[in-house]
Amino acid sequence: MKKIIFCLVFSLPIILLSQNLNGRFSSSFYTFERFNSPTVSESFIRTFQSLNLNFNYDKISIRTRFNFETNIGNSLDSDSRLRFYNLYLEARDIVQFATIKLGRQPLFSTVAGGLFDGVNLKLKHSGFSLTGYYGGNVPPYQKLEFTEDFKNDYVFGGKFEMTALENFRLAVSYIDKNFKSQNYNALRLDNDYDPITVLIQQKSNQYKFVSGELSYALNDLFEINSRYEYDLNYSVTSKIEFDGRANVTDNLGFNVYYNYREPRVRYNSIFSIFNFGATQEIEGGVDYTFGKFYSLIGKFGYVKFEEENSTRLTIGASSNFGSFSYRKNLGFTGELDAVSLYFAHSLFDGVVTPSAGISYTNYKLDEESEANNILAILGGINLRPLTNLSFDFQGQFFDNKIYKNDMRLLLKVNYLFNTNF
Repeated sequence: MKKIIFCLVFSLPIILLSQNLNGRFSSSFYTFERFNSPTVSESFIRTFQSLNLNFNYDKISIRTRFNFETNIGNSLDSDSRLRFYNLYLEARDIVQFATIKLGRQPLFSTVAGGLFDGVNLKLKHSGFSLTGYYGGNVPPYQKLEFTEDFKNDYVFGGKFEMTALENFRLAVSYIDKNFKSQNYNALRLDNDYDPITVLIQQKSNQYKFVSGELSYALNDLFEINSRYEYDLNYSVTSKIEFDGRANVTDNLGFNVYYNYREPRVRYNSIFSIFNFGATQEIEGGVDYTFGKFYSLIGKFGYVKFEEENSTRLTIGASSNFGSFSYRKNLGFTGELDAVSLYFAHSLFDGVVTPSAGISYTNYKLDEESEANNILAILGGINLRPLTNLSFDFQGQFFDNKIYKNDMRLLLKVNYLFNTNF
């Protein structure tokens, strides 16, 4: 409670002087059934209330996003729960080239993204930018609390990016994220083989990576994106990624994707003692567009493991009414056939949008294994009587050998607002 009061007092001047207030409120109700035994079950109605708020005064903003969730009727052990995803102060274009964010904010990183409580400073000028950030890791369930040990429970890093050269983008980044391990009690045997309780104290687990990105795009003819990641803790190349696309004509395009990846394991983690190997993946595809709304796609992928491999084939079609796809997997990852069909189309200038989908999957680990079949069906409708108000209704049906005839319902209300003072 003290932290909430502190945040409100800290934000009060901007809130009172705000020139603009905008955001979105969503309220959802979700029903599901849980079996406590093969013959006894309970029905639940779970509700989620979400609020996005932005208070703006000139080039200064306070941004927040939080969610409240609980059950109606039958309660779960974790109820009720308030999650704070964002709560930070943002000042833009300070002396025309600096932006600073202070508070709980998102971190976008392919290595260790998520949320952190701290500061982010970005300097930008004439096609060059330099970003640095530091803060504490967010506690479980996004509680509005700070870590009590910034020394061992933190994230720190930075990024340099250049777009000054025409058609080129170059970026170099570094991240050091340390997770404080929780102590716990466990039963162990003493010298006389009698059970005793022992306090287990682990060292912190860490990610420490340096990475580089290079992109080149030439009008609408072709585009190339590449990424390299190096694990400083294990002194190995962690990831090499390449994605390229070429438009042969206005309607015909080709793309290729390559990925080399080592398993990402935290330093000092128990998982570091296991033997593991890298994987390599390559996929090529082609797509053809008919007019503005219709297209066909085809992709073929190959994955190389240490001593095995697998392949996959994907074909599909899309239009402004919906999409269809078929996927087949063979090899080390098992045998899979999956078909999905989805439909959605707006009527009456977007006031009513019905939607429906169905998917069927047949999967088995190898030729000799028993096959598992999965059927999923959904149907719903979106109603938008006003531009800033919408209602979503959706029914979901799922059936396999574990979840028999599983039926769920979702109701969601969205309200957008934007007020100038």
